[in-house]
Amino acid sequence: MNPIAFSTLPLTAPFLANIDSLGYHMMTTIQEKSLPHVVAGRDLIAQAKTGSGKTAAFGIGILHKLNPAWFAVQGLVLCPTRELADQVAGELRRLARGEGNIKILTLTGGAPMRPQIASLEHGAHIVVGTPGRIRDHLGRGTLQLNNVQTLVLDEADRMTDMGFYEEIAGIVSACPSRRQTLLFSATYPDDIRRATESFLSNPVEVIVESQHDASQIEQRFYQIGFDERDLAVGRLLKHFKPVSTLAFCNTKVHCRELAAELRAQGFSALALYGELEQRERDEILVLFANRSCSVLVATDVAARGLDIANLGAVINVDVSKDTEVHIHRIGRTGRGSESGLALSLCAPNEKKWVKLIEEYQGAPVRWHALDELEDDLAGAAPAPMVTLCIMGGKKDKLRPGDLLGALTGDAGLSKEQVGKINVFEFMTYVALERTVADKAFARLAAGNKLGPDFGNIKGRSFKMRFIDA
Repeated sequence: MNPIAFSTLPLTAPFLANIDSLGYHMMTTIQEKSLPHVVAGRDLIAQAKTGSGKTAAFGIGILHKLNPAWFAVQGLVLCPTRELADQVAGELRRLARGEGNIKILTLTGGAPMRPQIASLEHGAHIVVGTPGRIRDHLGRGTLQLNNVQTLVLDEADRMTDMGFYEEIAGIVSACPSRRQTLLFSATYPDDIRRATESFLSNPVEVIVESQHDASQIEQRFYQIGFDERDLAVGRLLKHFKPVSTLAFCNTKVHCRELAAELRAQGFSALALYGELEQRERDEILVLFANRSCSVLVATDVAARGLDIANLGAVINVDVSKDTEVHIHRIGRTGRGSESGLALSLCAPNEKKWVKLIEEYQGAPVRWHALDELEDDLAGAAPAPMVTLCIMGGKKDKLRPGDLLGALTGDAGLSKEQVGKINVFEFMTYVALERTVADKAFARLAAGNKLGPDFGNIKGRSFKMRFIDA
């Protein structure tokens, strides 16, 4: 099937020029199947895997009908997690560049209410948020949804799994009955179909097959004994040496145990699971994304909505009992044109779940023996970067350029030795090449009257510390 160009859609010339500049030339399958209906104003139920291009599918739909001169919330996107909401808002801002001054707000839990209320007082065209925080704002009267033209439920299955149904129903009832509703979901079982039926009006249904190109993602299955699991993960990492690895466990207890075991073996590993405080979660994700942590051990719910570029491998430490979950796990590697590696460990009692995966894929899995793996005598290497945490952020008017200037000026680093810079409200995280990090810290702190733990940035003193996985 030949791909179809975005220029075939009835979009304005500036809008088309902007999405072309972003590299959107030909539609992905989900965009091709859904966008003509979305642009025509139809309600939509779309089933598609993570990384299929669904954000652009609903983002283009919202922006197509939005009036920048009308300062009211015209688009609302509900997401299951703060991380996904941030990603969606970022992508919408990119898509909106050619459409004038469009204000997009992110409203999620784990962030202070007061700045969000102040931003809402200044008005917004599009709100992206999590159900709990959106309901909080509705309860306080700080958010009005009576002008919403397009409502998007992104990853509706996960929002329902996480217990958000009551919040979603309340939010939907606060929106006008005459609106467009777009529901995107990786799976759409009968219980969710019944629960969301009243949200939609005569929807078009689009399904994009949840399969992955075997030539792009190499899947390898390893049979293990009951007590070999955690040691086997270390052997896989030492043999394949992926730049970054997302390892899935079925329980948070196993996540913590495996991360501790991998750190004992010399890997830079952290655990991500439910019940972590938002600050801890943010910090872990920053370290993994900026390559200060090489292995992220996570549960499925905790990892939902993560979009890490250039993920070298996915390891299914425990086989998932749900075949669709297995497909979504491995789909996090091999994004775009990159090749990916998916490694699954299987104890004898898990073979029944592997048979379900084979039936779903319509092909047998490839089994390999752990003994095939060469033991690397060099052992585990630490992550290539280390993160410098600076006790100052947006509230202190710090910007990424200020940090880059201080590090390439006073600290004497080259631009290539500085990695990602993440500036939050009260905190800033800077990735530095491990080999030069100590030197950079000492140069920033040189001559500071407040002590050796304070750095000189933009003519001011900020407390600093290293965070390492």
